[in-house]
Amino acid sequence: MKKSQANSVRMRRVITRGIVATTALAAVAGVAAPGTAVAKPSDAVAAAAGIGTSDTQRVDAAAVVRLDPSPEVLLLSDRDFLHALWQKARDAGPTLESVRLAAEEAMVSGSADDHVRFIATGIHQAYELDKQREKDRADAERAARLAKSQALIAVGIPSSPDLLGLSDDNFVRAVMKHEASGREVKDAAARALAGDAAAWREFITNGAREAHNRDVANDLIELEKKNREEAERRKELAARKNAAALFGISPSEATLALSDDNFIRELLRATTGDAQNTELYAAGQKAVLSSDAAQWKQFIHTGAEQAYKRDDEARRRKIADANRRHAQEIQAAAEKTGMNPYLVATAKKALAGSDEDVVNFLKDESQYRAKRQSLTPSGGKQAGWYIRQSSVDGGEAFVAPVTAKSKPADREDATWVVVDSLTKQQPGCYSFESVRKPGYYLTQKDLRVRMSANDASAQFAKDATWCARKGLTGSGTSFESAGQPGRWLRHFWGDLYAADKSGKTRQDTAENFAQDATWKLDVPLAR
Repeated sequence: MKKSQANSVRMRRVITRGIVATTALAAVAGVAAPGTAVAKPSDAVAAAAGIGTSDTQRVDAAAVVRLDPSPEVLLLSDRDFLHALWQKARDAGPTLESVRLAAEEAMVSGSADDHVRFIATGIHQAYELDKQREKDRADAERAARLAKSQALIAVGIPSSPDLLGLSDDNFVRAVMKHEASGREVKDAAARALAGDAAAWREFITNGAREAHNRDVANDLIELEKKNREEAERRKELAARKNAAALFGISPSEATLALSDDNFIRELLRATTGDAQNTELYAAGQKAVLSSDAAQWKQFIHTGAEQAYKRDDEARRRKIADANRRHAQEIQAAAEKTGMNPYLVATAKKALAGSDEDVVNFLKDESQYRAKRQSLTPSGGKQAGWYIRQSSVDGGEAFVAPVTAKSKPADREDATWVVVDSLTKQQPGCYSFESVRKPGYYLTQKDLRVRMSANDASAQFAKDATWCARKGLTGSGTSFESAGQPGRWLRHFWGDLYAADKSGKTRQDTAENFAQDATWKLDVPLAR
């Protein structure tokens, strides 16, 4: 524990703040039991301890990330408590992504008010975003599973957990190969498989059912030439099966034999949960409440399909809006750090495009690729020079001229994926992963900077971590070595070092130090 933090702890053990701390400390320090009057600290004491939040606010904030509000945690300064919250949010992964990003923004700020604001209210606002995104994701998964079930029912394929669990493209393949699928269904499936993910989803949601209806219509045309009455009976049966499929129901023979109004009532009766809050359910209710038999028949033959498509459009819009909010959040966070300008540009391009462009951007592999950057000295003397490595030189890093017209291998050697630091100790620190050799990072060893394979050791994580600071020249960005605090990523006579101005080695000269240790994140040479 830091000396200042230890002093803060001792101070607060003497003058506790609030019932929570009093209760917790009573068990370990023998202080007054809960309910005993305890003096509130003076403003001077709280200021000295770096505390501007109450214990209630801290306990509430800790609950969001499942941080144990132990006495030691409650006695941390606001900044250290915020760091503890960030660590738990980071470890939780995507489920607390908004909380992590908001915590990082607060930590980067040097304002105590920003730290207090995050603990008191910001963490809860960010958590609401995470909860909504998790709900949207779960809703989308349920809708996708329901769409598969509806497609199977419509075509006449027995449903099973294995089928419903298939990826979209494999589900389409399974439908195409099934003996229950007619020629139109098989052809529609083949066309979908020749397309992209959006084509697969459209086949599942509407294409399979509509193709099956065409198969039925073709059969009826042939039948009608021989037996008009039987053709009409089968047409009615097909309409009922299609309507039932939209409700996600496999109708029994008895259900199919009901009168129109009672058939609709049976569909409504079997509908449960959120499915009752749909256009399809409302249209069914409206039809069955009518005394006009023509409205019952119209619902079965066309009304159910129309209502279902309105629901489908609303579902797609909701998912698309949620995806755009998430992409905007990623863009905003990247803009604030300034470390991933290519990610920002990629997000903007996706948001300016189609909903499918946004979906593609949100894929993990797309975001990872968008974190590529090339690093160039910020001074004008080395314009067109970039940090690169060379396997021939044992992975040693240096600055050299590279252009967009250079060989692909050279451009990859001069492009790095800017990822969160391998140490995962604090925001604002990063590691630079090689595009040419994934799993290799820009690291310092004996003050020389080279590209090395991650050996998963704690020391390697430190040596491959660089903390971004405002450029030493007043602009651009400078990177302090986590493995060698006080030393900065510097180019000296073309080579790269973790250097300072001590003069201990030739690269530690103070001459041109600020210029040589200041960098600009440029468009990735290899995209």
